[in-house]
Amino acid sequence: MKMAQLTRVLVRPIITERSTMLQEQHKYTFEVALTANKGLVKQAVETLFDVKVLKVNTIRTPGKTRRFGPRLVRSREIKKAVVTLRPGDTITVFEGV
Repeated sequence: MKMAQLTRVLVRPIITERSTMLQEQHKYTFEVALTANKGLVKQAVETLFDVKVLKVNTIRTPGKTRRFGPRLVRSREIKKAVVTLRPGDTITVFEGV
């Protein structure tokens, strides 16, 4: 795939308390495109960050409907990927956060 297409697979890194603790186990969390599969996520991470991916787990979170006064508002649906790297590899986007 072209580099421009691979950059659209990874939307943004997810930086939470849990994802920060997972970094000790060489696991990094990204929000990915809803249409991305595990193979695309693996290829994108390996190409963009020059690391070796051992495993990819994906989680799809449906949007929730909430009430704001008389209006109903729906939050967006997201897809997350937890990427496990080989020991010794790191992704510098997450370092120092």
